[in-house]
Amino acid sequence: MREQQREVSPHRWFSLWFAWDSFIYDHLARLPLDEPWRDFAFPLLYPFLARPLAPLLGGDTALALLLVANAAFLGVLYYAHRLGEHLLTGATTGVADSRDADAEQGTDRDGDRAARRFVRYLVLLPTAFLFHAALTESLFLCLALATFYYAEKRRWLLVGAVGFFLALSRSAGFVVVLPLTLVLLRQGGYRLRPPALWGYLRSGWPLLLVPAGWLAFMAFCRWQGGDWFAYKRAQEEGWSIRVQNPLGVLWHGLTGAPPRDAVRVWIAVLVLAVLVAGARRLGLPYLVYGVLMVLVPLSMGPPVYKSLLRYLLAVFPVALVLARWARRPGIDVWSTAVLGLLQGALFVLWLAYWTHFVI
Repeated sequence: MREQQREVSPHRWFSLWFAWDSFIYDHLARLPLDEPWRDFAFPLLYPFLARPLAPLLGGDTALALLLVANAAFLGVLYYAHRLGEHLLTGATTGVADSRDADAEQGTDRDGDRAARRFVRYLVLLPTAFLFHAALTESLFLCLALATFYYAEKRRWLLVGAVGFFLALSRSAGFVVVLPLTLVLLRQGGYRLRPPALWGYLRSGWPLLLVPAGWLAFMAFCRWQGGDWFAYKRAQEEGWSIRVQNPLGVLWHGLTGAPPRDAVRVWIAVLVLAVLVAGARRLGLPYLVYGVLMVLVPLSMGPPVYKSLLRYLLAVFPVALVLARWARRPGIDVWSTAVLGLLQGALFVLWLAYWTHFVI
């Protein structure tokens, strides 16, 4: 990997943001479009966003990838703050009932302050420094937060449009249609009578654009490689990834994996425990999203253990729970300090080339 980093740039402060998958994204951003396409291992939104930027930067696709990732990180900050304002004040979201909202007003009247706390915990998650790396973390989370924000605002056409690109950013993107559908059902009081179903369909039909994004990538695979499932076969051949029961993979990680992998799996269990503990305040859509963002990566089998800490960055409801638990200043200070030290320790491992522990 050091050799590949030196090929990207001789400057360590720049090349340190490239590791493993980053080099594949750089390769995909440089592949000619007028030749037969043979690389189907990753969804194409991230490298394709870098393509139009690279000519403006003298053909430097690596710099273009970093610019896309960090621009998406700014989007993460924006949409996290807006969504946090909406959810943490208990306004019209179903996250807290009216009695909970009234009880919390004395402790946390300032919606902006609560939203800032949510953003802070989001960027203090253990591997959140990867938001700046040439990886898909910031892009995926930016699009996910945007879909939920627009869903809460009932702007379903925007939800569908953003969700289409969300599904093109990572294979787990299309399953976000499930919690988004729960947001739609919650807004209708979870009524399932025929008149209510017609209302859901009339408002929420753009949700069909979310799985359509992944179908578009499959169509690209069929067009260029003659196989709708070229992505799946590339994952199997390149990384021995096969769809499995995520609970079985979780159990294997806890009982039969090497200690380093077991630590990562225990962190995933801790994330699930936090989600369950905060389930009443999160609400069903955000609980389902969080659980899916843990289980879907695990469904790829034991090879995912090495990247599990990276994939857990998508579980933004954990930061929502922490922001609610840390309404008291004392808890907030200690929680911030502990998470900051933990992320700092992992960043030191990253700088020391122990990147396999992180991704």
